[in-house]
Order: sequence, then C-alpha cells, then structure tokens
Amino acid sequence: MEAGSTVREYRTEELAEAAGIPVRTLRFYRERKLLPPPRREGRIAWYDDHHLARLRTVAGLLERGHTLGGIAELTAAFENGRDVGQLGELLGIGWSEETPVRLTPEALADYFEGEVTPENLAASLDLGYLATDGEELVHVSRRLLDVSSALVREGVPLAAVLEAGRRVREHADAMAALFTELISAHISPEAVPRLRPLAKSVVEAELTMAMDRLRPPVSGQTPGQTPSS
Repeated sequence: MEAGSTVREYRTEELAEAAGIPVRTLRFYRERKLLPPPRREGRIAWYDDHHLARLRTVAGLLERGHTLGGIAELTAAFENGRDVGQLGELLGIGWSEETPVRLTPEALADYFEGEVTPENLAASLDLGYLATDGEELVHVSRRLLDVSSALVREGVPLAAVLEAGRRVREHADAMAALFTELISAHISPEAVPRLRPLAKSVVEAELTMAMDRLRPPVSGQTPGQTPSS
C-alpha cells in the first residue's frame, strides 16, 4: 500500500480464494456490475487489490443486511459521480452528521503508517468504516478517521483501535436504542432527530464522569477527590 509499490494482481480463481467466495459468486457479482471490469491480457482476466477490497465491502454490506440490489445502487451511484456525502443515505445510516472522506490507498497508508495490513483493512471494511469507490476508498467519518489516526500515532496498534471501535459500536447501538425508545414513547418518533443533541450531551457527560472515576488519584489525593477540592 506504500507509494511506488507493485500492485498485486490475481487471476479469477486466486481472487475468489482471497475473498473467500466461490468463483461462480465472483462471476455473478461481475455480471451484476458490483465489481469493476478486470484488466484483460488476451483471454486472461487480471484483478488487483482494489477488486479484493470491493468484494470485502460487498460481503460486509451483505452481513449488515443490505441486498445485492441496494449494493448495486451504491456502486452505480459512486461510479456515476454521486456526492460522497450521500453515502450515509445509501447505507441506511440517515441523519448523519459525519463527513465521509475519499482516500487513495496511499493516503490511507499515510494516516496509519505501517499499520494498513490486509487484516486491518478487512476489519475496517467489516465495521463499515471503509467502503470502496473504484480505485479510491471512502472512510465514513472524518472524526473517526482523525481520532483513529491520532491514537495510532500515540502508540496504540490499529488492530486494537478497530477492536475498541467494534466494542464501542455495540454500546453505542444500545444507547441509541434507549434514547430512541424514550423519545418515541413519551413524545413521538418524529421528535428523535430534533432531540438527538440532548442524547449526545447525556452520553458525553456520562463518559466524561466515568473516565474521571477511573483516573488514578494524584499522590496525596483520596479516590473521588478532584485536584481542586
């Protein structure tokens, strides 16, 4: 993934094996235009890591409940130049305040120098942090990209950051369900988008206080006592 590196190429059978799918499924995806055309050399079709990343994106979206028709719509939208800001709508995220980011593989490698391994790339695709768009990658959130990169620069392995993201996702889903049910039951489902900032404030405040409770006490300070008390 580093600038100037040789692009790996795969024959049809090799790409299918790397993606963990049957050859017939790969050909079906190609017929449905879920996969960009391969490079042709005579009668041989050559694929590369961009095709492999696309297959992993398709697999991740299928696992999240998207249909092949919906994934085909997403693929066609990007290939026809639709604004990347509509990614959340196409993936069913809705109301998203996050700003997606387009990245070349080389730019992604610059964010996470030495940490963009096939395993970490697959995990990012599986989480839905990354999607493919032709030869580019799309990260679903500028904030998550910047925070993840900062943690890696501080010395946290990217694999650990992604695993933490997976665990946070589970808790975030539970909190989102709690506030959605609360607002829907006592006000109306239509009020959820309008009152979402209140839910965010509660979560941020509780997280801040929880981290304060976990902070090791300063020498000479009793647990629970703030430095100014």
